[in-house]
Amino acid sequence: MSGKKKSPDDLADRIERYADTPPGETLPRDAKVAVRDLLSALEAGAVRAATKGSAGKWEPVRWVKRGILLAFRAGKAVGMDLRGRNVTFREDGMLSFVDKDTCPPRTFRVRDGVRIVPGGSSIRRGAYVAPGVVCMPPMYVNVGAYVDEGTMVDSHALVGSCAQIGKRVHLSAAAQIGGVLEPVNAAPVVIEDDALIGGNCGVYEGTIVRARAVLGAGVLLTRATPVFDLVNETVYRGSASAPLEIPPGAVVVPGARRLRDGWGADQQLALSTPVIVKYRDEKTDLATTLEQWLR
Repeated sequence: MSGKKKSPDDLADRIERYADTPPGETLPRDAKVAVRDLLSALEAGAVRAATKGSAGKWEPVRWVKRGILLAFRAGKAVGMDLRGRNVTFREDGMLSFVDKDTCPPRTFRVRDGVRIVPGGSSIRRGAYVAPGVVCMPPMYVNVGAYVDEGTMVDSHALVGSCAQIGKRVHLSAAAQIGGVLEPVNAAPVVIEDDALIGGNCGVYEGTIVRARAVLGAGVLLTRATPVFDLVNETVYRGSASAPLEIPPGAVVVPGARRLRDGWGADQQLALSTPVIVKYRDEKTDLATTLEQWLR
């Protein structure tokens, strides 16, 4: 093999070719090489599982997601230690794991510029984590995810497969950013620059949280969730062909909507409903600013 650097187009062709191998047939030996090259390209930020077009629309990169699925197919279950090295059994009491040998945990060096506080955090191979990111224990970033500069991933937070996290985002404690790996043509969850995701929030099913938006603690968002905008007197919804989008700068809090008909109304029941109560202003910015020394 030559030392010539492979282009993204060449890598895409290789991934598509190996991913087309019919189920039940043995993958070519070079499939693992293609998988390794893809995971390295993802970690370097050279390719991404989703891209933002000129009109602001996020689109999945189908071949990248097929390549991640290929990584699981090409791998075999092995025992491994915290550094992803193969082990059969740990007699020293240290943690060991069993996972596909193609998707071990990533390791970091000081020069990578990522701060990972000790205490049970893990970042899987194939995840991009930019310089200036802070990871508080325990947290997890899955394969295909992209976490941009200056973001904080707080304790018990999850960044799911292929999720796209922008610059200077704060994922508060126990925030769950869902992964969307399958189907391969489905857009992942996206959190854009300078957004704040409050504690115990859940963002799932390809939802897009636009730049500078704030989700108050406990807000849950899925494609089917209606979001009521009190400021603009409108309702935002996702559909089969379009994700739910939270507008730029929106401040969203948990709310409730009273049932009006039937037995539920007789019982005075209400359904949980996210509500946009305002848009960001100087007071909001002051309340959501992270102290630089925390980073």
